[in-house]
Amino acid sequence: MNKLFVVLLTLSVFSLASCAKKVILYEGDGQMEEFQPVTAEYDYLSAKAKIVIEEESGKITRGTLSLRAKKDSVLWFTMSPGMGMEAIRGFFTQERIQIRDRIGNENINLTYDEFEKFYGLKLSLELFQNVLWANIPYEFDYQDRLLRVGKKFELTQVRNNVRYFSKVDTSHGKVSELVSNSLDDRGSVLASFPRFQDASSQPFPAEVLFKLAYQIPEGSQNTIIHLEWTSIDPNSESLSFPFRF
Repeated sequence: MNKLFVVLLTLSVFSLASCAKKVILYEGDGQMEEFQPVTAEYDYLSAKAKIVIEEESGKITRGTLSLRAKKDSVLWFTMSPGMGMEAIRGFFTQERIQIRDRIGNENINLTYDEFEKFYGLKLSLELFQNVLWANIPYEFDYQDRLLRVGKKFELTQVRNNVRYFSKVDTSHGKVSELVSNSLDDRGSVLASFPRFQDASSQPFPAEVLFKLAYQIPEGSQNTIIHLEWTSIDPNSESLSFPFRF
């Protein structure tokens, strides 16, 4: 399995829980009567978390990552399997996806169009940001289908030959479940956000479960990824984004 793709798709960064501050869970008030989804607000953001990857073969990989972001501009991360050794470093902009694999030497340097042709998934920096922080995939407009069912809104969106089905919880205005499928059946992503934490008085995911199906030259692959965010710091201070092949 191409682990670069897994890291690329999750776009998250983590560090050891023993070094992180205690996560404060976000308590919503359940007052959203009209559809007003909440979007993560930040200029710059840094985050840490733990990650567990379960491959189709049954192999389980545990690691830590660290993430930095400038909203709508750059997303940067490093991943380590432990002992302070960096395994993978990534750099995402509006134009390209770049991954430096220091162990397997399977580097990626592709535009989003090139990535779609190779893996069968339509991606963008905006979509990465939204899925990572449990925002709705795209801004709501007239072409979308919206229903309220109990304490959740159910939103269906179709963009770039991909269907996105989101459940938005009325208590915090964030996506609690997401299912996306390419209309040509080349790839799919399922995401569940069971818990949220309070970060600068905003709801951010505390835990995420991803189930991925995608294409590589060897055939279709399925992967499960569990993320546990140990810290998220949305702030306005400038950050650096060092990257080179």
